[in-house]
Amino acid sequence: MRTLVVGAGAIGGYFGGRLLEIKRDVTFMARSRRAEELRRSGLRIHSRFGDAFFPNPAVVQADSLRDTFDLVLVTTKSYDLEAAITDFAPAVGSNTAIIPLLNGIRHLEMLDRRFGTERVLGGQCLIASSVNAQGEIAHLNDTHELSFGERDGSLSSRVQKIAELMQGARFDARTSTQIMQEMWEKWVFLSSAAGSGCLMRGTVGDINAAPGGTEFVLSLIDECREIAASQGYVVRDASFERTRAMLTAGGSTLTPSMLRDIERGARIEADHIIGDLLRRAKPGTALRLATSYTHLKAYEARRQRETKSA
Repeated sequence: MRTLVVGAGAIGGYFGGRLLEIKRDVTFMARSRRAEELRRSGLRIHSRFGDAFFPNPAVVQADSLRDTFDLVLVTTKSYDLEAAITDFAPAVGSNTAIIPLLNGIRHLEMLDRRFGTERVLGGQCLIASSVNAQGEIAHLNDTHELSFGERDGSLSSRVQKIAELMQGARFDARTSTQIMQEMWEKWVFLSSAAGSGCLMRGTVGDINAAPGGTEFVLSLIDECREIAASQGYVVRDASFERTRAMLTAGGSTLTPSMLRDIERGARIEADHIIGDLLRRAKPGTALRLATSYTHLKAYEARRQRETKSA
């Protein structure tokens, strides 16, 4: 099974590299700067589960993409997705399966419009990783899970083939017959974490140490849960308890990745994570989520202004 990994950063570099480690046919699609880094220095992974180095990974850029692939793993940031869709379109044939590993839901709508719902599976990953100053992939936690499945809940032959492709890789690959439910539950967690963490510029422990902090977080979680329920995805008790426990833990140093992006002056996925969820809320509800979104959009406006004046 020929696999194209769109993006060779923290997510694509890790999971694509782990597939290379078990001798799978993997090609990375990268933009010019990252492609040059990979050609010059190779792909290196640092992880408590074992380091890996690939001196000559297969790399392709959009202008030289000619062949179709059996599987396309999309690992870009949401704000790069529209351009990426145009770039990797030549790789999508009549039997290509696409697994996006973005957060939220809006990317499914974008991919469906371009390639058809029959080619787009549900997918998500649970991992904390980054690209360090040397261009290496640094795995930062004890989790590296990739789950995927048909959005209608069936266990198709193509899902089984993808599972076979990933069998033996040094990450936890899992098929799911409830992938949309799981994606929504993750979205509720991420929106609650990013909405509170970015608004208050603090760790989970900092927020819960502040007067009214825990009450704000719990109310925000409830708003996000209510939106999910209105869309037909009632957050299950186990998922809710995990979200509540993680985001109200005293002394926790957990921070959302979006806050880390803000702190380094980077682009953020405000529209894809918070804005799209808010768009699905009933008018006049989700006031805490709306406040968080306004805060994030103000950051984007300031960043744009300062970038132009630099």
